[in-house]
Amino acid sequence: MGSKNKLKRFKENETFHNVFQPTREELVNETYKLKGKWRSGVFKNENPLVLELGCGKGEYTVGLAKRYPNKNFIGIDIKGARFWRGAKTAIEEDIDNAGFIRTQIELVDYIFEENEVDEIWITFPDPQIKYKRTKHRMTNLQFLERYKKVLKPNGLMHLKTDSEFMHGYTLGLLHGGGHEVLYANHNVYKLEGSPEEVTEIQTFYESQYLEKDKAITYIRFQIN
Repeated sequence: MGSKNKLKRFKENETFHNVFQPTREELVNETYKLKGKWRSGVFKNENPLVLELGCGKGEYTVGLAKRYPNKNFIGIDIKGARFWRGAKTAIEEDIDNAGFIRTQIELVDYIFEENEVDEIWITFPDPQIKYKRTKHRMTNLQFLERYKKVLKPNGLMHLKTDSEFMHGYTLGLLHGGGHEVLYANHNVYKLEGSPEEVTEIQTFYESQYLEKDKAITYIRFQIN
């Protein structure tokens, strides 16, 4: 994507009512104005709140929002030029239960109040395979603690990935930590029983993986 195109998207994001772009200073140094108020202040309802972390182009956030009109969905990514597409689609199609936040995932507990979130989706994260990158894996112990803070008791976590390494790493960590693995599937398109929301919504990159016959994995779990 050219720099002119990126700048155009950044500018357009600033005009979208469904895009929120707090600065790091706003989040870390003071209580963010929407923390604890996403339902009442943004969506104007008391429906369940669901996050997609590392939402990319926003296909999953928008797809889930269309599938579940009685839930509120927020996609989070640091790359605003990417989720511009999802935010624009939501506006064009009057999908009022989808929003986007431009920020780092590690600040999630500065954006949301304790027990404010019902579910979290992590879709196709960078597996950060090198050992020295462990701290950046989105299902490591530090990240799980952050998610636990904002999730309601028994809140659901979903991990969908094309990385066998990420799938195995996460399963091992969950079992080792005494967390509740509710469902695990190492090839959702070839094994029976896959949840429809996992196979019917596809990201841009997922379609490319499937063309190469790459297995897509999925885990649903709870953090204890």
